[in-house]
Amino acid sequence: MRIIAIGCEYSGVSTLIEAIDAWGRERGIHHHLDDHFTIPDAYHLDQTEQQAMLALLPAIVERFQRFQIVYHVRLLYRYQHILLGGFHLEEAVYGPRYYYPTINIEVREYEPDLPADTMLVHLKARPEVIRARMATHPHPHQLVPAAEVEEILARFAEEYRHSWIRSKFEIDTSELSPSQLLETFLRLSIPHLNPADAATRLLTR
Repeated sequence: MRIIAIGCEYSGVSTLIEAIDAWGRERGIHHHLDDHFTIPDAYHLDQTEQQAMLALLPAIVERFQRFQIVYHVRLLYRYQHILLGGFHLEEAVYGPRYYYPTINIEVREYEPDLPADTMLVHLKARPEVIRARMATHPHPHQLVPAAEVEEILARFAEEYRHSWIRSKFEIDTSELSPSQLLETFLRLSIPHLNPADAATRLLTR
């Protein structure tokens, strides 16, 4: 599967792609997983490197993020099974708001270059649920302020609606445990599987 998972911080994006990755490994399916598009990339960088990333000038951050997106379009073709957390649509939401407010970007131009079987999953949750997760499981470098949750949820919903990716669906994670989230994804993804993935799914249940 080629999956792009998007959603407001604390909506469950990392939880889902890590669960899909673990599900795949149990069945001999190895996904390439990249969940490092949210600055400062706590996924790969140590504390010193994260601080250096946070200190970059806005124009350099925009260029770096743009180069990341182009590079990962290439990876979507290289790997049959790949999981991208956030990717270009997260950048459309977070970039102009938090990283480089004076720079205009256009990420939609990358979508015609994506493989036809790319799947887009939009995760969402009620604002009060997002804020409760913020309070109980705070991220080291939280990006979205609690007061802006409604607006960020709306922006992700807008980018999802306008996306040119054809295979797409939404999951409300408000009441779902991590295992239920995975089960929901596996069920809703079935109509969007390419023939090879559909055959693999039947063999690995």
